[in-house]
Amino acid sequence: MYRRCVLVAGILLAVVSLPTEALAQPLPARIDSLLQERRAAHAFWGVSIYDLEGDSLLYERNGDRGFLPASNQKLFTTAAALDLLGPEHRYETTLSFDGTTRDSVMRGDLRLVGSGDPTFGSTALERTDPLRNWAERLAEMGVRRIEGRLIGDDQAFLNGFYPDGWSVSYLTRQKGQQMGVRAGGLSYRDNTVPVTVRATTPGTPPEVRIQPEGVLSVKNEAVTSERWRGSTLLINRTFSTNRIVLTGSVARSYGGVRNVPVSDPTAFTLRIFRERLQDAGIETDLELVNAEAVDAPSGGGKPLFVYVSPLLSEIVTEINKRSNNFYAEQVLRTYGWGGSTRGGIQRTESFLRRAGINTRPLSLNDGSGLSRKNLVTPRALQALLAHMNDHAAGDVFRASIPRGGERNTTLRTRLGRTQVRAKTGSLAFVRGLSGYAERPDGGRVAFALFANNYTGPSYQITHTMDDIVRLLTAPPS
Repeated sequence: MYRRCVLVAGILLAVVSLPTEALAQPLPARIDSLLQERRAAHAFWGVSIYDLEGDSLLYERNGDRGFLPASNQKLFTTAAALDLLGPEHRYETTLSFDGTTRDSVMRGDLRLVGSGDPTFGSTALERTDPLRNWAERLAEMGVRRIEGRLIGDDQAFLNGFYPDGWSVSYLTRQKGQQMGVRAGGLSYRDNTVPVTVRATTPGTPPEVRIQPEGVLSVKNEAVTSERWRGSTLLINRTFSTNRIVLTGSVARSYGGVRNVPVSDPTAFTLRIFRERLQDAGIETDLELVNAEAVDAPSGGGKPLFVYVSPLLSEIVTEINKRSNNFYAEQVLRTYGWGGSTRGGIQRTESFLRRAGINTRPLSLNDGSGLSRKNLVTPRALQALLAHMNDHAAGDVFRASIPRGGERNTTLRTRLGRTQVRAKTGSLAFVRGLSGYAERPDGGRVAFALFANNYTGPSYQITHTMDDIVRLLTAPPS
């Protein structure tokens, strides 16, 4: 006990005897120290930190070099959307009818016209199913049978369904959370099919259920294991088809749902609507047709129902707080010229130039950050955050970014009790964290932190990023 007391006293004496400069190092020196630690030294770092009130750069490292941003790319997409469309923007999806109704029978063309709405039937936002609602309302109106064509109009978006630089595995392999989904002018339920998998007797295949039945063809090569916990289940989808193969094993206690992307969102939406009509007690004799194969003009028929989406401000919040890739790609195409990814990127770059941001070092290829061809400079992202701080939609933009420790966001397990709002980003060998931090004096800083090409554990990189943010929010020594 005596030796321990002597040791503690010695440590305290050593701390007290340290020079005042060592106890109160300037911020740049403390950040440099963190980045030189063993856990961080194996990464290529890009940092830009700006004092918004003082209008001055506090720290920068490789500020003008290009980095893979991962989901920090969503900050460019959502800022451009708020600027170009406005926080009050809403999508509309319309069901119209061109035909006749007699004795409770509708004969003619039902046309479902999309506007690129990511929320239509989406599971991400808690709203009722519009296709089910429409079917039930038709039944309440006395419709008992529908004959003719059910036309899906997805022409709000041009073809070219996947951005440049996406890995095929994002679209074909479902090991955990689904990453890449095909965009569509007419989309439903995030363009995914729920695949429910439940364990059975050890040594036998697990039970697989798909709703609606027949949307996917299934080959079940998985097995229920003897283990009580742990799963290696993998769902592979053949590219551009709806055929999936289950491999690996599930534990005896396993029960879960995987969302598998569909190959044709429009055909999927039409098939679901026909099923919803039948569930509502309406007999159907409907040919499912894409509007591109129809001669009739898109404006023909009388509108029956219109689904109006939540405000863009809510959609942007879903994108940033939960890092929703599908929503980000749909929004990019919405404000893009011609409803294309390329058109969205061009308008994003135009918005950035109007904000005074140099776009020459940037390579933007999608709205979500999944593309490994994206390159962003820390300085550009920090400048975007500074621009949006004073933007007319600045309050909406900041509120869309997760707070430290906020539940049901990507920061739920990080930076609790820290005055920060930050967007995370992660791909293989890539981590990012960018946003706003509150200084002890009440001021605010905009920061962009990137780490690329690291070889060690990812948690070491995220811990270093979090420590940098804590430096920004800590009282001066």
